[in-house]
Amino acid sequence: MMTSTALAIGTSAGTLTVTAVSALLMGALAAYTLQHHKRVFDWMKKIRAKDETNSAYDKPTEWLADLYKAQCRLAHKPCRTEDFDDVAQIGNMIKGIADHTEAIHTELAKVVERVEEYLNTALPEPTPAVKVPLAEHRSLLAKAMKQESARSELARAIVTAQNKITAVRRG
Repeated sequence: MMTSTALAIGTSAGTLTVTAVSALLMGALAAYTLQHHKRVFDWMKKIRAKDETNSAYDKPTEWLADLYKAQCRLAHKPCRTEDFDDVAQIGNMIKGIADHTEAIHTELAKVVERVEEYLNTALPEPTPAVKVPLAEHRSLLAKAMKQESARSELARAIVTAQNKITAVRRG
């Protein structure tokens, strides 16, 4: 026999309890899902911001690699002013962005300084003399050795800047 309350509700008390408990569980599951999605969204924003920051270092990284290649081509070779065209051009590009990259400003400034020192070691144009006097030969040899030393210092500065960029990118 059914009571009037059960007929008014349309279900028995057990079915009503199961429905209420499942509604609570679905609500808890929905809250957990929203919380999870919020965490994922925050993580994605953090990764996107890091990627945008790291993209600022793409050009300096590329130019440092090009500068390293250019100075390697000139290794152990006495060079004149025209031999330094690539090094001078890349050095000017790095000089142009050095002030706009705060995290690696010091390292890029050091690279620019080393580039200028290297460019200042250019050997003079050869004279048309058939025979070079011994004193002039020794002078040119000393200048060539200074040039190679300046090139080595430039290479060290480039590697230091590349390592700093790698460290900054990793966070």
